[in-house]
Amino acid sequence: MVARGEETHVEVLGHRAVGGAQMTRDTVFRVASMTKAVTAVATLMLVEECRLRLDDPVDELLPELANRRVLRRVDGPLDDTVPARRPITVRDLLGFTMGSGLLLVPPDSHPILQAMTVLDLNQGIPRPSVPPAPDDWLPRLGSLPLMHQPGERWLYNTGSDVLGVLVARASGRPFEQFLRERLFDPLGMADTGFAVPADRLGRFTTCYWTDPRTGGQAVFDEAAGGDWATPPAFPSGAAGLVSTADDFLAFSRMLLDGGRFDGERILSRSAVELLSSDQLTAEQKAGAGLSPDFFASHGWGFGVRVVTRQTELGHPVHQYGWNGGLGAAWAIDPVNRVIGIILTNRAFTSPVPPPVVQDFWTSAYQALAD
Repeated sequence: MVARGEETHVEVLGHRAVGGAQMTRDTVFRVASMTKAVTAVATLMLVEECRLRLDDPVDELLPELANRRVLRRVDGPLDDTVPARRPITVRDLLGFTMGSGLLLVPPDSHPILQAMTVLDLNQGIPRPSVPPAPDDWLPRLGSLPLMHQPGERWLYNTGSDVLGVLVARASGRPFEQFLRERLFDPLGMADTGFAVPADRLGRFTTCYWTDPRTGGQAVFDEAAGGDWATPPAFPSGAAGLVSTADDFLAFSRMLLDGGRFDGERILSRSAVELLSSDQLTAEQKAGAGLSPDFFASHGWGFGVRVVTRQTELGHPVHQYGWNGGLGAAWAIDPVNRVIGIILTNRAFTSPVPPPVVQDFWTSAYQALAD
């Protein structure tokens, strides 16, 4: 799907499952880490209502994260720690500088990563059936030291999961209920949520991946009876949502129009500008990133990557958005007023999107006629 102004171009290709029904425009996909932008918007809505403040510590609402200890070395033993220099703030969670997150090292190669796995924190490939309910999940996270001092280093993913718990506590309602009432219903995102109802499973995809043991294609998650067929105990603000192309188009149009949708204000223009601006210092980017050269041409806003230097076709400066590792990618270009969305049912094999995604962006931009 590519949209510009009033024009929207959609191509529907392939099948929902190998040997299964053909894709349709309303097919439901696992958008995985594209969830992070939705979670950031929900958080900023509460910041605008002064229920949260960007630079306030989260200790009052998230006491499980108060009085942090920090590893002396990220690969060191869990009991070799120093006190945190300051509390974790809302800004730290939004910008992924809270001090915990994913590391670009082999899984379980460090004691801290082994502990995260044992505690079922689900900080790798999304598995909604794994983590416990929020009020159990957060104490488990809080039992572990931070990997870096708060505010010191960008670390991917975990901040968005914590934000889901924070939004629920700050709003006084479950995270999924807040999203439904404040975002999904106003935007008409009827097919977006943390699970697929039984009457819509016929429109849901089977997800495939490259099996790390065999190197061959295998089923990662079935549509019926899979991880997204029932509501999860932990609605992941990092990677839990399913959605459709048109639902995410509505979300994107709201952001592109400065927080307004069908004449109603969802978010302020100032909040959208904050979300879509690079929030990191050079020091916070050092040694971070999902690929060695990620921060050479990108920054990080709140839940989205921001292009800071154009190095390839299809990704102009100021474009912002993010990918979903289970086969999705999405971005908004506020300069050219372009929205691009590609949803597939084949998981990525690395942080760098596969050729089908790269070619989508190249083709979308070469087709623009100014």
